[in-house]
Amino acid sequence: MSVVTTTLPVADPCDFVVIDVETACSRVSSICQIGIVGFRAGKEVFAYDTLVDPCDEFSPFNTRIHGLCEDHVMNQPTYAGVHEIVAGHLTGRVTVAHSMFDKGALAAACAVHAQTPIEATWLDSVRVAKRAWPDLPSHRLSALAKFLGLRHKHHNALSDARTAGMVIVRAIEHTGIDIAGWLNPATYRTAAAPKAAAEGPLKGERIAILGATRNGALGRWLAEMGGRVVASVGTSSTMLVVSNEQPYGRFFHASPAHRRAEELQRAGSRIEIVMEDTLRARVAAAG
Repeated sequence: MSVVTTTLPVADPCDFVVIDVETACSRVSSICQIGIVGFRAGKEVFAYDTLVDPCDEFSPFNTRIHGLCEDHVMNQPTYAGVHEIVAGHLTGRVTVAHSMFDKGALAAACAVHAQTPIEATWLDSVRVAKRAWPDLPSHRLSALAKFLGLRHKHHNALSDARTAGMVIVRAIEHTGIDIAGWLNPATYRTAAAPKAAAEGPLKGERIAILGATRNGALGRWLAEMGGRVVASVGTSSTMLVVSNEQPYGRFFHASPAHRRAEELQRAGSRIEIVMEDTLRARVAAAG
């Protein structure tokens, strides 16, 4: 596997940078590849790509996804060996990731390898894509690449970073919202959740959704079934429904909403975590 490393000086101005990481196993700290791309005025201005010895095992599951194994990272630097470069590209900059998995993986790697956490302003390109093209059936990176006509090698860190960057570029062109606008939380506000039906198999449930908007198809169905759709997982939530369209892929358990629901379960809350298809089947069987 060839590794491309072409960089401008770290101080060179960028509108934003994009990072993607691949991991060796289910532990999010097990970074085995990092890709970073910088963009200015809608154009790529630098790219950084490196393999990383994760100091961890490679699971067959992860290897099947990205194609990397122990042989690829032999004699490659550990995360501690590349942290200074990564931090130099990200620190103080608007940093894009397609879902917040990459942010969490970096934080975990910093902790495991005793490195200073990276301070950046993070922007989730999944949220941007959902706002820019709300009617797309999926906002996964591979689906967006196909929709936008982008060349893309899925689960290659550099290609994923480059593609996520182009999602931001195209979203800016499509909506007229610049980076500062996308960083404004008001940009992500959606319409109010649909009103819960007076009766239904989900009456009495307070339901948060992972991976879809409250007023989308799943939210409307939950409301039709009598459930009250809430904005986020909280102490009064009784259910977290993982949408079929959630953008985290196999890492949905690392999402903030899922982690919060698990914390509540450990604290004794009766909140249930359920997949959308499972819940739909349950409701159909009960009807």
